Amino acid sequence: MADRYDLHTHSVRSDGTTTPAEIAALAAQIGLAGFALTDHDTTEGWAEARAAAHSHGIEFLPGMEITTKHDWRSTHLLAYGIDPAAQELIDALERVRSSRQNRAREMIRRLATDFDLDWQAVIERNVGRTVGRPHLADALVESGFYPDRSTAFAEVLHPNSAYYVPPYAIDTVDAIRLVRDAGGVAVLAHPAAGRMRRPVDFAALEEFVDSGLWGIELDHPENRADWLPPLAEYANERGLHVTGASDYHGAGKPNKLGECTSSEETWSLLRERVAITG
Repeated sequence: MADRYDLHTHSVRSDGTTTPAEIAALAAQIGLAGFALTDHDTTEGWAEARAAAHSHGIEFLPGMEITTKHDWRSTHLLAYGIDPAAQELIDALERVRSSRQNRAREMIRRLATDFDLDWQAVIERNVGRTVGRPHLADALVESGFYPDRSTAFAEVLHPNSAYYVPPYAIDTVDAIRLVRDAGGVAVLAHPAAGRMRRPVDFAALEEFVDSGLWGIELDHPENRADWLPPLAEYANERGLHVTGASDYHGAGKPNKLGECTSSEETWSLLRERVAITG
């Protein structure tokens, strides 16, 4: 079997439920040749993931998933191999994390009118993390209101809910530039996810490509199959690299590590382009 690499995983450093070291161990156990850790807006898990990957004899690529928006539409950007000391990117990410914490606090305030939830208790359960909607879902599950994260999201944490607060996000075009200036590679995450009303449109993609977008994540468990052919054709025409990844969150999502992967060729091309490797 050809070497396979999972380029999109999340740990307890953001909204996953397993540690970076546990992801590395599982990746080795299921026969992956390597993985990228892409926690939301943070590099906190890189050192642990790198050390664990090396101990298990597999490769590691540092990354993150950046919260962005384009014309008020949420768009997630995977950033690989960035220099964590790039000051402009650091400042932008700090604003995102600070805003996320404030947003979560306001959502807890709204939820508390109908659910027995307390902000301080949520903070104490998530020491060292930037609290977001997944952690609010966990609090609802732990308090017995919902059976799992997915149900909590579907019932009360979705964008049309009265409890929902829109997030602050970096403009996608600006984020692509920040990633490139930090020596990294930008890949558009799950552009055809079924939870969206429609796939990312071609006018937006043109802007992203013109700004330096390197790839597009088409092999993803949440992408709608019927939305993919036009995107694949566009990627081929514009020279975008197509990536595959699981978007693994441990118990936080049904996605299984390694269920969608990238090839050794894609992995090698990524590593050749980035400032920081494993």
